[in-house]
Amino acid sequence: MALSQTQKAVWEKARALGSGGQAVRLTDAACAYLLARIVADLELGEHFPEFSSDVADFFSSGELDKLEIEGIDPLPVFERLLSINPDGDMYFACLANLHKARLKYEVILENQAIPTLEQVGPRGLLQYGKLSPRGLVAFLFWRKWFFDIDNRAGQETGYLFEPVIANAVGGTPVTSSRSPVKRHRDNRKGRQVDCLLGNKAYELKIRMTIAASGQGRWGEELDFPIDCKESGFTPVLVVLDSTPNPKLSELSRAFLRQGGEVYVGAEAWEHLDSLAGCTMASFLERYVREPIDHLLSEAPNELPEFRAWIDGNVMVIAIAGEEIRILRANVDVNDDAHDEAPDDLFDSEL
Repeated sequence: MALSQTQKAVWEKARALGSGGQAVRLTDAACAYLLARIVADLELGEHFPEFSSDVADFFSSGELDKLEIEGIDPLPVFERLLSINPDGDMYFACLANLHKARLKYEVILENQAIPTLEQVGPRGLLQYGKLSPRGLVAFLFWRKWFFDIDNRAGQETGYLFEPVIANAVGGTPVTSSRSPVKRHRDNRKGRQVDCLLGNKAYELKIRMTIAASGQGRWGEELDFPIDCKESGFTPVLVVLDSTPNPKLSELSRAFLRQGGEVYVGAEAWEHLDSLAGCTMASFLERYVREPIDHLLSEAPNELPEFRAWIDGNVMVIAIAGEEIRILRANVDVNDDAHDEAPDDLFDSEL
């Protein structure tokens, strides 16, 4: 079956280099692996004899760039998948986006700069004297590196989460410059929409935090359902985590006042499943809901022992008897000649 122009576009976009300097492009071998994983997920093995029944788990502990199958041209396999399951293109697109995001984060971990003394030095006044100067500087460096890497994780998750959910349910994420939802305070400006589906404009959230990120930002959140209604769209709030808090209650009321819909927790998942259909509901369950639920269920009551150190060009993070090893592209403490740090600064364990 020949691919339509839309299907060709889905294929090329899924493989293509993402945004940002650390983005990755999927190789033929990586695409072949993803297709083999989809075939296994959807139990279609009898139609794809070129694939072994023993396909590596997507969420495996091994190196992500080793999730490849050499020697198979992936495009004809993609065409065959779509001839059997028309939703295979969206399944592939969503899984490819998730894989690219995970590969990109590996690159970020390998290249995230170690902070400089100028960046963190003044913060040491808050704890000066609690440790030796050498120990305190090492602690400040580690703390800032983990803060930066967590910030990047938050950014990359945001870039990934809404588009994957939107595509899975058959909708489209819309940027503010192209949005039909206009701001009621200034209708020359559009509103970014996580997912536009028919006449419904979705606000998608993993969870609501109690603390607002600023009154201006919170005001924007509360304005969204008003902007939607005045632009002719029904506002829909979907929050996957059901943990109650005042901000969630306030935002829910704002949506309902504008004739909108609110889905939280189990109802949110049920709503997404009803929109996604059987194939994409399976994707959401396997690659979004199950991992998140598993993490939440394993949250420890007490934090376990944690250590971090650099051995040559390898950063080692050890927690509760397990290790993550990160091959660093550049392990210099900083590249500023005016910042004189001890050579053995990172021999200290956190």
